[in-house]
Amino acid sequence: MATNKILVVDDDSSIRWMLIEALKEWGYEPTEASTCQAALFVHETESPAAVLLDIDLPDGSGLEALREIIRHQPEAIVIMVSAKGFFDTAVEALRGGAFDFISKPINLSELQVTLRNGLETRKLRKKINSLRRQQTHQFNFDQLIGNSPAMKEMILLASKVAKSEASAVLLQGESGTGKELVARAIHYGSSRADGPFVPINCAAITDTLIESELFGHEKGSFTDAKTLKEGLFEQAEGGTLFLDEIGELEQGLQAKLLRVLEDGNFRRVGGLKDVPYDARIIAASNRDLKAEREAGRFRSDLFYRLSVIQIELPPLRERGSDALVLAAHFITHFNQHLKKHITGLSPEVAEIFCRYPWPGNVRELRNVIERVMILEDSDLITTAWLPHSLADYKQKLECSVSGCQSTQPSTAVIEATNIKHLFPLPMTGVSLDAVEQSLLLQAIELTEGNQTKAAELLHISRDQFRYRLKKIEHHVTANQNE
Repeated sequence: MATNKILVVDDDSSIRWMLIEALKEWGYEPTEASTCQAALFVHETESPAAVLLDIDLPDGSGLEALREIIRHQPEAIVIMVSAKGFFDTAVEALRGGAFDFISKPINLSELQVTLRNGLETRKLRKKINSLRRQQTHQFNFDQLIGNSPAMKEMILLASKVAKSEASAVLLQGESGTGKELVARAIHYGSSRADGPFVPINCAAITDTLIESELFGHEKGSFTDAKTLKEGLFEQAEGGTLFLDEIGELEQGLQAKLLRVLEDGNFRRVGGLKDVPYDARIIAASNRDLKAEREAGRFRSDLFYRLSVIQIELPPLRERGSDALVLAAHFITHFNQHLKKHITGLSPEVAEIFCRYPWPGNVRELRNVIERVMILEDSDLITTAWLPHSLADYKQKLECSVSGCQSTQPSTAVIEATNIKHLFPLPMTGVSLDAVEQSLLLQAIELTEGNQTKAAELLHISRDQFRYRLKKIEHHVTANQNE
């Protein structure tokens, strides 16, 4: 698009001449057309920054040309010009996508201001579109890194949810598993991508303020309410509202949130009128909300309303070699940001990464990679700069290989686990995979094939149960094929 070129469309040559001279004086590069067809041809071939378009043209209405221009270039700046200053015509032009409407005889000072404002609007639109494209790329499903079956299953479910019209989604997973990243991927992969993504951490705002943050307040509704304030439900109009750590909401606010979700409208603090909203609600929690519900700390009705679509994010320790895939991703990322040229992990570090349980999940892995890459001077990440948590784990691995005696856990620690004598270990040893397989199959038999109840018996989620069951099926299939 030519940033300084303005197309003048009018069948009156004297008006075209006047506008062209004015545009030259203002520093623009004018071009002209006298018919609808000529205007569309020039617009397509020369891509002007703005169009001054007369409504009455020899071969048709300028309104028809406007519709064609906007259809091909929705962000186009078109200023309609007409000798007939009819209100209905102006409204039709503006509804059709025109930036503004000016009546003849043309006031050049007014036109200059309108044109300047239109071009400024075009710049802003370009910036917004550019940022939107960047965000769509930054937060699309390709940015969810992982090859494990659990991760692939989660991504597939989330992508289906994104394309659906589901009004509420619940994300559950441990801290650091990437719940906000999944929420953004759902937003930017949906028909709401052009709308805003509005996040709020429910745990970071006091109970006295969070209602005002969510629903807004009217002027004078409390001492410091000097003006009307829009809440996040209004700010998320047409987009997505992400309620992170929803399990931290006190029960009175849980009841209000449930009513908002059920009714599709809310009321500002101190307000008397219901305000409708149009936003997808994605809630997330690192707590097990089902357990919270059973303990009476989370409302059952709100849980069931949110969990129509429930997505479980697997912890990193259950994702196999995904730790290595993520490490490679973060190394590439920090090579760019830290101006480094590290090529990968040493074999020793790779083994530690595969075996370490990663209690902080992907967030912990990312922080470890960043720390080590700041300090590391070689081409590979070595054990030299690993944090204490991984360095201690390295020693445990070395002991397990060499058969050295590690420090015995205290009696208090053993008793605290409360599982010392549940499954006595035979002196001959036993396969841990076989124990897991036995427990899973027993749970299935006891519940007559009900996987949800079977998962409850083993104190894990249904998705975790299904993932572990699939591992057994894959192992059995592999053995049969050998």
